Amino acid sequence: MITSDQIKEIQERVEALYRYLDIESRLVQLEEEELKTHAPDFWNDQKRAEEQMKKVKGIKFWINGYNSVKGAAEELVIAADFFKEEAITEKELNEAYTHAITLIEDLEMRNMLRREEDKLGAVIKIVAGAGGTEAQDWAEMLMRMYMRYCEKQGYKVEISNILDGDEAGIKSITFQVDGEYAYGFLKSENGVHRLVRVSPYNAQGKRMTSFSSVFVVPLVDDTIEIEIAQANISWDTFRSSGAGGQNVNKVESGVRLHYKFINPVTEQPDEIVIENTESRDQPKNKENALRLLKSQLYELELEKRRAETAKIEAGKKKIEWGSQIRSYVFDDRRVKDHRTDYQTSNVNAVMDGDIDEFIKTYLMEFGGEEKA
Repeated sequence: MITSDQIKEIQERVEALYRYLDIESRLVQLEEEELKTHAPDFWNDQKRAEEQMKKVKGIKFWINGYNSVKGAAEELVIAADFFKEEAITEKELNEAYTHAITLIEDLEMRNMLRREEDKLGAVIKIVAGAGGTEAQDWAEMLMRMYMRYCEKQGYKVEISNILDGDEAGIKSITFQVDGEYAYGFLKSENGVHRLVRVSPYNAQGKRMTSFSSVFVVPLVDDTIEIEIAQANISWDTFRSSGAGGQNVNKVESGVRLHYKFINPVTEQPDEIVIENTESRDQPKNKENALRLLKSQLYELELEKRRAETAKIEAGKKKIEWGSQIRSYVFDDRRVKDHRTDYQTSNVNAVMDGDIDEFIKTYLMEFGGEEKA
C-alpha cells in the first residue's frame, strides 16, 4: 500500500525539479523567444527561423515535462484522498503512484543530459573482436539490439557502411541515429560488450566468450560549426558490395574519405578514414561521409575542451578480458553492467532492444559527473 511518506517524497521531488530546471526563468525565456517568432519577417530567413523554432521547442520540452510531473503528483494526492473514502481501489492508487514516479524519474534522468551535444543524434560503430564467426555473430546481435531500441524510441536509423562476416554476422557496421537526445542516451553504450554462451558455431558445444566494441559519437547537425581543411581531404571510390541491386556493383558509388590532421587531443598527426556505401549516388555518399567526419572532429573537440583524455585512452582498450562495460551471459540468463552493477535476468528482452534501465541507471549514477 502507498504510504503518506511515499506521497510526501513525490511532492518533494517535484519541488526539487522546479528548482533544478529553473522553471520560473524558463517561463520568462519562453515568452521572450516566442515573441521573436511573431515578427512579420520571421520566415524570410528559413534557416534562422527553424533554429528559433527549435529553441522554443526545447524550452517548452522542459516546461511541459515539469507540468506533466506536477499534474501526476497532484492526481496522486487526490487518489490517496479517494482511497481513504473508499471511492477507488488500492490497485488504482498504486497505478497513480507508478505513473507519477515514472514521469519523475524520466524527467530527472533527462535533467542529466545538459551538455550541448546530448541533444544531438548519434553515430554508432560496432566492431567485432577477435574470435572469427562467433565474434562477428555477436556484433550482428548487438546491431539488432540497438536498432530495435532505436525503433522503440522512434529514432530514424540509416546504415552508412557495413562489412559482412566471413561466414555469418558482421565484421563492422556504422549507422546514424537521428532523434532528439539520441546521443545523450546512447553514449552510455560506449565500450566493450562481452558475450558468454554455448556457441552454435562450435562442434563440441563448448561455452565460448566473445567481445565486440561499440563506439558512439554525436551526429552533428547544421547548428554545429566544424572547420574542415579541404586540402587535407582525399577520396577513393570503389564498387559497393552487398544489397542495393546490380547498379551498385557496376558503378563506383562507394566512397572512402581520408582526412589527415593534427589531433586536438593528442596534438599528434592523425588520420580519419570513413567509408560510405549508403546509397547508389556517389555525391550523396560523399556528402554523408563529410557529415560523419564532422561528427568525429566534433567529438575530438569536445574531448579537448573538457580535458577528458583519460576517457579517450579508455576507449582504446583492447577488445578483451577486463575491459568490458557489460556482460551478457546467456546460459545463466544474466546481463550485468560492470559500471553500475545493474543486472537483469531477462536476456531475451535486452537483446530485443529493452536497454532503457541500463541507460537510466548509468545516467543517474554518472550523469551528474558529466555536466559541463
